[in-house]
Amino acid sequence: MNQRTKNRAGTILWAALAGAVSGGVFLAVAELVALVTVRDAGPILAVGSFVIDIVPRWAKEFAIEVFGSNDKLFLLASLGLAVFVAAAVAGVLELWRRRLGAALFAVAGVVAVVATLTRTGATLLSALPSAVGAVAGALLLTFLIGRLRRWRDARAAGAAEAGLDRRRFLVLTGVAAVGAVVAGVGSRLGSAATSSIAAIRAAVRLPAPRSRVTVPAGAELDVPGISPLFTANADFYRVDTALTVPSVDPATWKLTVDGMVEKRVELSFQDLLDMGLDEYSVTLTCVSNEVGGNLVGTAKWLGVRVRDVLAMARPRSGADMVLSRSVDGFTASTPLQALTDANRDAILAVAMNGKPLPLEHGFPVRMVVPGLYGYVSATKWLTELKVTTFAADQAYWTPRGYSAKAPIKLSSRIDTPRVDKPVAAGPTKIAGVAWAQTVGIRSVEVKIDGGDWQQAKLSTPINADTWVQWSLDWQATSGSHTLSVRATDRAGRMQEQKREPIAPNGSTGWQQTFVRVS
Repeated sequence: MNQRTKNRAGTILWAALAGAVSGGVFLAVAELVALVTVRDAGPILAVGSFVIDIVPRWAKEFAIEVFGSNDKLFLLASLGLAVFVAAAVAGVLELWRRRLGAALFAVAGVVAVVATLTRTGATLLSALPSAVGAVAGALLLTFLIGRLRRWRDARAAGAAEAGLDRRRFLVLTGVAAVGAVVAGVGSRLGSAATSSIAAIRAAVRLPAPRSRVTVPAGAELDVPGISPLFTANADFYRVDTALTVPSVDPATWKLTVDGMVEKRVELSFQDLLDMGLDEYSVTLTCVSNEVGGNLVGTAKWLGVRVRDVLAMARPRSGADMVLSRSVDGFTASTPLQALTDANRDAILAVAMNGKPLPLEHGFPVRMVVPGLYGYVSATKWLTELKVTTFAADQAYWTPRGYSAKAPIKLSSRIDTPRVDKPVAAGPTKIAGVAWAQTVGIRSVEVKIDGGDWQQAKLSTPINADTWVQWSLDWQATSGSHTLSVRATDRAGRMQEQKREPIAPNGSTGWQQTFVRVS
């Protein structure tokens, strides 16, 4: 490779670096403007939220299966990488032809503005961070590439100024890069520091409940490796469409009940507390939970029955659905009958395992409905209950290929032994959990290799809405073994054997796992 070719290749790399730095300035300036105008209106969050809304069902399922609760972190990281790659390309284009790279920044700004304005509650002011950031990035790119051209031309001409032009370009690019990092990180830290919702939550004092969950003796089996009867808040699964956790001040929170009702009702957070709180034990399951998956958990929830709130509004004849809405625009379609059934305690929850709801689990108020998958019932950051019909309204996931109604399917899971943890030969226990919300579990059976189904021991159930633990004594012998599990509910229905995917309304199948015994 001759010197001319090396110089050309080096110039292209420097142009790509200038573009990437300009992209960083685009994001940093946008975050700074968002800090003083509309928080969480930055381009990455706006475009990320838009992507979540338009992503096809298979991509959503893949992301949850592979990344679990880190799916949003992966999305943000991917978008950030895409921005820097695209900005680097813009730098090369600007070097090739003036204003072409800047035009690419303008397109990126328009995309970010459009994505921002599609968000629930967005105003024209919400578009300002992306617009200002795009202009700043484009101007810096034009300036840096101009300096790079001067250096390139001076070097080609053998001019003495080439060294000085090189130093100017490198210094200016370095200063811009450092400034972007400082401004971007500073604005994020500033946003976190000025957000008082975490402190407000910590200061919330809930009234003592009128009733508490009674945990009977034998409700929890003493088996190492089995899922705890109650899932700790920090370990509870989180699957939702919110790219960032909404900040909702309970002092200004309001729940509106309207639609097909005799009386429109508005409740403040204090109004809800004044209705009296009761504690409920409920297992929640995500429709994205695969056979044997961990997108399921149990907690003690403190709240008010939904039917008591709806009774204040008096739903009209003909209504069959309640469309619940989150502050971020997410909606869920819940059968009205499930919310008004006297035998099912659907609640508006304000606490989880004895503490105010964690921010990521819906603080200050969320819905908890036994027996229905979360996407049709468990709306977080709740702000509205619209009494309507399935014919008139669709919820967020219905047009995306999921069923409008989705009762949780009877299921069971093996927690221990695990496929990735060999066990020693000799006496051991096979154990796990099983659930059939609103019905309850009658029995759990386990098959070892090709043997007969064996009856497992069940824990004492708390109620029909809470999973039960189960265990089976096993004399493990050396080698590889196949373990299978199935459950039967109290109505006599056996868990479906046939494997079905999670769409459109939940997976089915008996779990089968492999165990190595040493």
